[in-house]
Parts: sequence; C-alpha cells; structure tokens
Amino acid sequence: MAGWWPALSRAARRHPWPTNVLLYGSLVSAGDALQQRLQGSEADWRQTRRVATLVVTFHANFNYVWLGLLERALPGRAPRAVLTKLLCDQVVGAPIAVSAFYVGMSILQGKDDTFLDLKQKFWNTYMSGLMYWPFVQVTNFSLVPVQWRTAYTGVCGFLWATFICYSQQSGDGTFKSAFTILYTKGTSAIEGSPEK
Repeated sequence: MAGWWPALSRAARRHPWPTNVLLYGSLVSAGDALQQRLQGSEADWRQTRRVATLVVTFHANFNYVWLGLLERALPGRAPRAVLTKLLCDQVVGAPIAVSAFYVGMSILQGKDDTFLDLKQKFWNTYMSGLMYWPFVQVTNFSLVPVQWRTAYTGVCGFLWATFICYSQQSGDGTFKSAFTILYTKGTSAIEGSPEK
C-alpha cells in the first residue's frame, strides 16, 4: 500500500494523459455516486455509468488539452500569467464544460429535448461555478505541477460533480437548491429519529 504514490507518480510521468484522464473520471464519477447517497436514493449505477462515460470521453480529455493549451500560451506562475489563465478558463473553458455536461447527459439519458437542461440551468450553474472554480484554478495554476493539473481538477471536481449531478437530476443549477435538499434531508432525519 505504501508504494501506491510512487507508482502513480511514475505513471503520470510516463503516461500523463491516460493517468490524468482516469483519475479525473474516477473522482467525478464518485461525485455522482455521493450525490445520490446524499439524496437518500438507491444507487443508480446506470446514471453513474452515464456520468463516467461523459466525463472520460469528453470532460477529462477536454480538461487535459485545455490546461495544456493554457500553459503553453501563458507559461509560468507569475501573478499576471495565473490571472490571465484564470480569466481564459472562466470565460472560455467553463461555458464549454457546463454546456457539454448538460447536453451530453441529456443525450445519454435519451431525452427528447437535449438542450432543455442547458437552457434552464446553464446560467445558474455557470454563476455557481464562478463562486468555486476561480479559487480552485488559482491554486492549480500557481502551485500544482503541470503534469498533475487535470488530476487536481478532478479532486476538486469530485465536490463540483456532487453539485452538478444533483443539479442535472433535480436542481436548478444554484447552490441554494443543493443546500436546500441537504438541509431538508437533515431536518427530516432529526425529526424522524426516536427520542431517548
């Protein structure tokens, strides 16, 4: 067990693309499984498989290529480079990722209107992301080695996936809707517990 980190580091150096993609995909898929659990639902492994399919085929690869392009275009960790990468990421990368998630999930779920979730939830989700991702990416662009940036984004994406998968299933793209369901579940658990 102690040798897992050196083995992972070697894999990331030798095969950075697949290592980052698989780590990212695993972490984000686990976020979907967590949000199902938080809602008190039975595990819907078909839904988690759809999330994994979308994340591995598009999001992880897009993220890997996108972060590499940003680093080549704006190399370094100087404050100006970090802030410019952050701005590009939030203005270009984030809208692509959010749009691809809602449209991709609608396609994989076989919905009649593949753009309905996107039309209803894009702006709320994008604005919610602006409260989370800039903090993640400032750390990513200034502290994380380039070969680990996609994996780091996957670690932070675990929390984001918990939110966005909930939003896609039953929320409206706002943090408020996600916290409301958690609060309601917590309140009902307290009210339903027998008194001692």
